[in-house]
Amino acid sequence: MKSRIFLLLVAFLMLAGSLIGQTAPAASMPSAAQNAPAKTNSPPDGKTPAPAPPENPSKSDSEESVTTIVHVVNEVRVVFTVTDRHGHYIKDLKSNDFRVIDDNKPAELRSFRSETDLPLQVGLLVDASNSVRDRFKFEQEAAIEFLNAIIRPRYDKAFVVGFDATPEVTQDFTDDTGNLSAGVRMLRPGGGTALYDALYFACRDKLMKREQTGPVRRAIILLTDGEDNLSHVTREEAIEMAQRAEAIVYTISTNISGMKGKGDKVLERIAEATGGRAFFPFQMRDVSDAFLSIQEELRSQYAVAYKPADFAANGRYRTIEILAQDKNLKVRTRKGYYAPKQ
Repeated sequence: MKSRIFLLLVAFLMLAGSLIGQTAPAASMPSAAQNAPAKTNSPPDGKTPAPAPPENPSKSDSEESVTTIVHVVNEVRVVFTVTDRHGHYIKDLKSNDFRVIDDNKPAELRSFRSETDLPLQVGLLVDASNSVRDRFKFEQEAAIEFLNAIIRPRYDKAFVVGFDATPEVTQDFTDDTGNLSAGVRMLRPGGGTALYDALYFACRDKLMKREQTGPVRRAIILLTDGEDNLSHVTREEAIEMAQRAEAIVYTISTNISGMKGKGDKVLERIAEATGGRAFFPFQMRDVSDAFLSIQEELRSQYAVAYKPADFAANGRYRTIEILAQDKNLKVRTRKGYYAPKQ
């Protein structure tokens, strides 16, 4: 009897030891599971994640960023024209003949010069919708004559865009007036009118993406009746893009009704906001005169660089006023600019 009890006790102890041996490794598994994710950073789909930005950028990187922003702040550049009461250009003025007001506060002039010979970057935008069909051929020839006169080989560049429902580049940037003329002659009227889209496209996708190695003068010549029925962007969005591109927009109305219409008011607004001029040649022969006036103006401008009084890199729109000391003179320039964002 005693031996049977002894054997049962031994068997019980052996069974308990076996159970303890099996459960002991399981007690350490939570710790191993917690550490497992730290062994890999790969997402479930196996793609390599984008590197995270450094938490502590080096001092030199930070300083370079600040230096770049200060450079932009210190050099606001503006091109403007001055005329007398009769509309004649005044070309012999000096820096002390003007005051610059940035966002309603006097600005510090850094440089001032007469700019009659800067390289040009010109975009010719021609309305090719059905609404301008009546005198389309004449306007094409007037535009070709303008480009032949204004573009100097190896110095100026121009491009041609026709637009109806969509803008179409018929000639990209070139100094070859023969190619520019061919680009104008390729235009064929037809379809609706997306004027604002065309201006937006020309400024954003052509002027702003054009490499600029030094000071240039950017201008858009917009030949249209001002009517828009198909654009995806608004008039003010198109104007904003022109301002961001620092482009002066000259508008030539194709309205032949003899009186200003709704579209003409649109053209006035675009030209005024960008420092350009609106022309209303109600007779066909006046179209050539409008192009001649634009040509003269592009060679009769001043350029000023100044430092704003209280600049903040916040992306906000800031107004510009250039005032002539002589009250009989009229200054025309863009109305403002968008500050860069930090």
